Amino acid sequence: MLPLPMESTQTDSRKRQDPFSAIRPYRDHEIRPVLDRLLEDREFLDTMAAFHSPRLSRWLPGLLRPLVTRRLRGFIEPVCDVDSMQQVVAVYMDRAVSSATWGLSQQGLEKLDPAKSYLFLSNHRDIVMDPAFTNLLLHRAGFTTLQIGVGDNLLKRPWVADLMRANKSFIVHRSLKGRERLLALKLLSEYIHHCVAGGENVWLAQREGRAKNGIDRTDPALLKMLAMGARKLPLNESLARLHIVPVAISYEFDPCDALKARELREVETTGGFTRTEAGDLRSIAAGMTGFKGGVHVAFGEELSCESDAAEEWAAAMDRQIVHNYRLHPTNYRALEILLREGEALAPELMAVASGHKGDSRSRERFDRRLARVDKDLRKTWLYGYANPVISRFANGAGAN
Repeated sequence: MLPLPMESTQTDSRKRQDPFSAIRPYRDHEIRPVLDRLLEDREFLDTMAAFHSPRLSRWLPGLLRPLVTRRLRGFIEPVCDVDSMQQVVAVYMDRAVSSATWGLSQQGLEKLDPAKSYLFLSNHRDIVMDPAFTNLLLHRAGFTTLQIGVGDNLLKRPWVADLMRANKSFIVHRSLKGRERLLALKLLSEYIHHCVAGGENVWLAQREGRAKNGIDRTDPALLKMLAMGARKLPLNESLARLHIVPVAISYEFDPCDALKARELREVETTGGFTRTEAGDLRSIAAGMTGFKGGVHVAFGEELSCESDAAEEWAAAMDRQIVHNYRLHPTNYRALEILLREGEALAPELMAVASGHKGDSRSRERFDRRLARVDKDLRKTWLYGYANPVISRFANGAGAN
């Protein structure tokens, strides 16, 4: 038998010492070199310039690049490890709450134990801000900040992967096929079990992709994947080790509502939608900077289910998320308009919609936003806001 090349042997040795190295977030000693590398990355700097000054960056990129570098260097100068990176992110998030919302609220966190680690399974409305707002609330309450699962479809550019992994994000491989995909899912599940057992809180979305139509449903396949990390145990015992807490996040206004409606409409009319890297970055930028009105994060109770059927665990998840989801005036306003325009919905919903007018500030802003929506997207756009009320009513929980 031929001996293995030295490089291959060293790689295998590193994998044995750190089996999660390919997907885990960066560690303390890796943070500073990564940030210094980003400050030399021309594509990253140009993207940041376009993010803050889109028109000027288009015409004078060479002028903006050194200015952006100087600003970023000052912003991240104190960062030397994971905790100091989290402190910088917390400052940014506090600013985002002040500038892009009417306020950030939460419920249920007081029932959880800061000394315990959890897997927070969340509904998914915004690529970046869902875990970011959840993380900020945990940070404020004295909990360990989250390790966040991010799909590899968002990490095609090396600088994006670097930035995410420097902010306690781990990679969820979705683009692999066959045996490679199975091995990747097994490794991911083992990593999540490793994190929770080691005292780390983890965030994952309840399904792949955002709920663009406003209907939140947990994918049973996700729960089956999570059970793989302790596959010698029955599914219910494996999942119980993760201390799963359902999380329902809601936005009064969705900055990506028109983008989501356009995607749904394209799927409806052509049978598919082609995702692009530019489109993903546009959604990320809109979600981060767009106005959201009131933002509410509801932390549920630790999930408990005696069944070994992933579908029953998913149903238990959905009941908590639908019940805990904060319904905003915009949700009722959208339902009211759909009923008024003759949509064939349950007649009882008319009383629900008319009984929740909300404040005039929210209604007026919503109506102005609706007036700018393309006519062929109007109904799809409205259902994106109305479906949480419809789901609550269909679930028998009432719409209060």
